Amino acid sequence: MADGQTETPPPGRRERKKRELRNHISGVATRLFLERGFEGVTVAEIAETADVSTMTVFNHFPHKENLFLDRGPEISELLTAAVRDRGQDEPPLAALRRMSLRLIDERHPLSGLVDGMGRFLQVVLDSPALSSRWREMNEEATTALAETLALVAGRPPYDPETRYTAAAVQTIRDTLFREAARRTSAGESAEAVHGDLRTLADRLFDALERGVGAG
Repeated sequence: MADGQTETPPPGRRERKKRELRNHISGVATRLFLERGFEGVTVAEIAETADVSTMTVFNHFPHKENLFLDRGPEISELLTAAVRDRGQDEPPLAALRRMSLRLIDERHPLSGLVDGMGRFLQVVLDSPALSSRWREMNEEATTALAETLALVAGRPPYDPETRYTAAAVQTIRDTLFREAARRTSAGESAEAVHGDLRTLADRLFDALERGVGAG
C-alpha cells in the first residue's frame, strides 16, 4: 500500500487454475484452427484434444468464435484504460498514442508483431463467422472508447465528435495490426518491422491530431 492506494491482491489458487485451463483450451483450439481452418474443427474435437468435456469448453467460451478471438475484451480494456488512467495533463490522444507504441515495443499480440500472426489473420478472413465476430469486437471497442472519451470531456455518451475520434483510433489500431501481420507473414522478422511500425503509428496519430486536435 502506498499513497493511500491499495494494491490489487494476486489471484487465488482457484482463479489461477481457471485461467490456466482457459489458456490451455484456447491454445489447443488455436493450433487446430490454424492447421485446419475454423470451420474444419468442431468444439467436440477441441474438447477431446484438450482432454476436457465439451461442457467445460462452453463454460469458458460461450461461443466457438471466442476460442480463436479470445483477446477481444482486452482490446476495449487497453483503449479505455489508456484514457482513464492517463496523467492529469496528458491529452487523451497522446495517451492512446503512447499505449499503441508500448504494444509495438512489447511485441504484444494485439500489435501484430508476433510470428504467425499473418496466418492467424488469414484464418479470420477465410471464415465468415470469425470475420463477423472480428467486426463486432472492433465495434465494441470503438463504442467503449467513445463513451470513455465523452466522459472525460464532459460530453454526452453518444457525442458525435468523440465517436468519430474513437473510430479513427480503432482504425489506426487495426491498420497497424494488419501491416505488421502482412509483413511478418511475408518473411520479415518482427525486429525488422518494429521501427517502421512505430514510424507509421506516429504518422497516423499525427494526422488524427491535426484533424481533431490533441484533446
